[in-house]
Amino acid sequence: MSWESGHEFAPASYAVTRADLVRYAGASGDFNPIHYSDRVAESVGLPGVVAHGMYTLALAARALTDWVGGPEAVSSFGARFTKPVVVPDTDDGVRVDVTGVVKSADDTSVTVELTVTSGGTKVLGMCRAVVRC
Repeated sequence: MSWESGHEFAPASYAVTRADLVRYAGASGDFNPIHYSDRVAESVGLPGVVAHGMYTLALAARALTDWVGGPEAVSSFGARFTKPVVVPDTDDGVRVDVTGVVKSADDTSVTVELTVTSGGTKVLGMCRAVVRC
C-alpha cells in the first residue's frame, strides 16, 4: 500500500436499487417515504425517490475500508451531504462511484480525500478520513 501524498486508490462503483433502499430502511428503521414513494418525494420537491444519506455514506466507507484493509485502520471519517442520490424504479437502479486520493501522510496516519458521485454529480462534500498506517 502506498501512503505517499497523491496516491490514488482504485475506483469503486456500487449499484443502488430500490430493493437496496427497502433493505436499508429495514436495517436502519428509517422508513421515510421519500426513500420509496415517487409521489411523496416529488411532493417535497425532490426529483424522485432518493437513497438514504447514511446509505450513501456507508458505500463510501465500504470503499475506504476495502482500500485500507479493514475498519480497524480508520481513525476518523466524515462527510457532508450535498446532493441526493436519485434512485429510478428500474432493475439497474443508479451507480454510486467512489474515488480516493492520499492528501497527506506522516509516520502514524494518512489523510484520504474521497470523491463520491452519482451520474457525474458530486453527492458528498468534504468527504475525508484519517487512517492509521
